[in-house]
Amino acid sequence: MAKNLKLKSARAALDLTQQELAEKVGVTRQTMNAIEKGDYNPSIKLCIAICKVLNKTLDELFWEE
Repeated sequence: MAKNLKLKSARAALDLTQQELAEKVGVTRQTMNAIEKGDYNPSIKLCIAICKVLNKTLDELFWEE
């Protein structure tokens, strides 16, 4: 799995730390870090929660070309 640079970029654009985003979606910072690094494949429910916080669509953050 590739690094999720789109997620990292969207989070940074809102000036959110991994910890802050993690708290907003109900996971640990370690989980958020693993998602960004591509080491963890989040559930669709978690993907949707992340998208809502970052005001992005599933395609914008998680679709791989």
